[in-house]
Amino acid sequence: MSIDPQQAALKYFGPKEYSFEGQTNIQGGSVLFSPYIASAAAKLTLDPVTDIFEAVQSSTVARGVVPFENSTNGSVVYTLDLFCDRQSAYLDIYVCGEVYVDVHHNLLGRTDCHSSYSHSPATAQPPLVPEARSRFSHIRHIYSHPQAFGQCEAFLTGYLKHSERHEVSSTSKAAEIVSLDETGTSAAVSSAIAAEEHGLDVLAPEIEDRSDNTTRFLIIRKGNERSESPTGGAVAETSRDENGKGGVMTEEGAQEYKSLVSFTIDHQSAGALADALLVFKTNRLNLTSINSRPSQALPWHYIFLVEFEGSEWGDPQGAVKGALRDLGEKSLGWRWFGSWRDQLK
Repeated sequence: MSIDPQQAALKYFGPKEYSFEGQTNIQGGSVLFSPYIASAAAKLTLDPVTDIFEAVQSSTVARGVVPFENSTNGSVVYTLDLFCDRQSAYLDIYVCGEVYVDVHHNLLGRTDCHSSYSHSPATAQPPLVPEARSRFSHIRHIYSHPQAFGQCEAFLTGYLKHSERHEVSSTSKAAEIVSLDETGTSAAVSSAIAAEEHGLDVLAPEIEDRSDNTTRFLIIRKGNERSESPTGGAVAETSRDENGKGGVMTEEGAQEYKSLVSFTIDHQSAGALADALLVFKTNRLNLTSINSRPSQALPWHYIFLVEFEGSEWGDPQGAVKGALRDLGEKSLGWRWFGSWRDQLK
């Protein structure tokens, strides 16, 4: 696929953000994303995720990287809402890849006012040391993104229950706000990169609830073409081994890919959701995630987003085609978002 170097930029979530580190991994080849990005392309950032969808839809950039779910705090709701696309603003958005990023949060502030504290990452609750609690007693306000708060709940509840939480658009924005507070009574849950960027100190490192805290990002693009690399992009008709040799994709090979589809049902019809989900089992497709969001068309009416193993292009048994055909009969309507290589396989 040929991309205009003037448009071969990548937009990702948050300046000096955790997804910046994810973007670096992509550029470095962890999902072999480099063929899609010109070597001289500008590395641009946009915040929030809505701007990324808009930039990709308008062809301002070739790709966008958006957070989809976290291993500790679950699905990223605002990204799900953008995929639901209730206003039909992103009709050309498709998923062409994914990347997993290890996420470590830190409590940032100023040590010139108070002492810092160090502890090991927790798996459930942090060691509640009274002395450490007193070291944080001066912190009256904590800033961060809602997802970061959710991923550090044990530490924040144990040490900073007295502090007021303020939700902002990104953890890097939180660090920026704290850097402007000369009283030293504010802190941010953010990254080590953000601490360097804004001249802050790490008051407590790696405060996430679990040391294996990981966020999965989806790579989005405009259009659904089959000419992408099978490593990071929408799936080709043939699979390739590590030597680049192609062959007919087998049923087992198709399981190395994932696809995303959304649909709505008649909520007044008994068993409508069960019938819609059954089409995947009937066609021997394994579901990997299910999410729902209000459709906003009617109260208590939902859009369901289902991710499953399989590929639209490499579909040797016709399983995906059959499931979508059956889903059309069991739902009020469905929308396809593409297929991509499962980076855990």
